[in-house]
Amino acid sequence: MKCAIRTRDILDDEAVLSQGVQLARAKGVCAIPRKKLHRRVHREPPVSVFKPAGIPARDLDEILITVDEFEAIRLADFEGMSQREASVTMQISQPTFNRVLSSARSKIAKGLVQGDVLRIEGGRYLLEDGSGVLVCVACGHTLDMKSDDRSSCPKCDSTNIRWDRWEPEKHGPA
Repeated sequence: MKCAIRTRDILDDEAVLSQGVQLARAKGVCAIPRKKLHRRVHREPPVSVFKPAGIPARDLDEILITVDEFEAIRLADFEGMSQREASVTMQISQPTFNRVLSSARSKIAKGLVQGDVLRIEGGRYLLEDGSGVLVCVACGHTLDMKSDDRSSCPKCDSTNIRWDRWEPEKHGPA
């Protein structure tokens, strides 16, 4: 197997290779998967749940749209930005923006056609103004926003992380 950077040069112990690297090696590819970055979002949606009128939500299926998917819809369809402009705004690549936008459109279409509840929450995002903190749902630990790895809790290793909002003038900068 040929590659520019061999994983053995980076990681000494075969036991510590992630599943992604092991799978890549099995396929003859020499690559370490990139960590997922948080997408930049202007603000959270003013309304987080949409449902058909007259039917209790408990009687309907629910479709989850992430906040970054909502932002992609807002930028492309509401603001009329090109995918290139919107991807720069969200600080992601244009192909990633295209995937996020396609996923959002598909979920919205499914919800409208089938009469499901559309709930907007979660996802990997940071607010543009820096307000809020990331909190581990499992143990309540507040993650350090200066850390490179904000995908899991350093205290309990849980990946169940959510964004808590607060006003910057009340709590100081993030």
